[in-house]
Amino acid sequence: MTTFAWIKLIIVLAFIAVIVLLSINKLTPKKHLISTKMITATGILTAVEIVLQIAGNFIAIGPVSINLSLIPIALGAILYGPFCGAFLGFINGLSVLFAPSTLAVFMPINPVATIFLCILKSTLAGLFAGLIYLPFKEKRQFVGSIIASMIVPIVNTGLFAIGSLIFFRPFLDAVAVGFPNLYAALFIGVIGWNFVFEFLVNTALSPALARVVKIMQHKQVYA
Repeated sequence: MTTFAWIKLIIVLAFIAVIVLLSINKLTPKKHLISTKMITATGILTAVEIVLQIAGNFIAIGPVSINLSLIPIALGAILYGPFCGAFLGFINGLSVLFAPSTLAVFMPINPVATIFLCILKSTLAGLFAGLIYLPFKEKRQFVGSIIASMIVPIVNTGLFAIGSLIFFRPFLDAVAVGFPNLYAALFIGVIGWNFVFEFLVNTALSPALARVVKIMQHKQVYA
């Protein structure tokens, strides 16, 4: 099976999963698994996620890629729970598959590992962020949202680092020229300032945006 055949298969399976989930939701009218508000909000965040991911492929300041696509994942996890965070992470993974760097660098080395890693790292990042936020849902929500926002880039980049060391040694060997070892090449040459930017921006913006959305939702309820 070719690389693009794998990608098409994953996209088809993603659509089937959404259709099945919505069908199950329709069959439980007394207690919906997913509220209409959550479905609508997830759809909006999905659109924002895709736009930010595509824009991040082409916008950079010096060596730093301006990627804001982790923010919708954190927002979904904080506002609507682990499932929403995982779904948005899954969408992020699909979008990353079509990134120029993914197609040019990682796919030729190991297409199956590339697909697996792209989907896994961001999906688990959204899932873990939502799960970590749950204990803070009733008390200290802002503290919980900060921690959850920090978790997203940490898990996403951490799994990328592990996957790179396992599956993409040829790439790291090429990058390692001029560095003392593979680990220095990975953490300085590959991850470097991009992770710092993603971590700081996600930690600063996601909790603030989540708080604004909650205030607006509260006003709508009591309007």
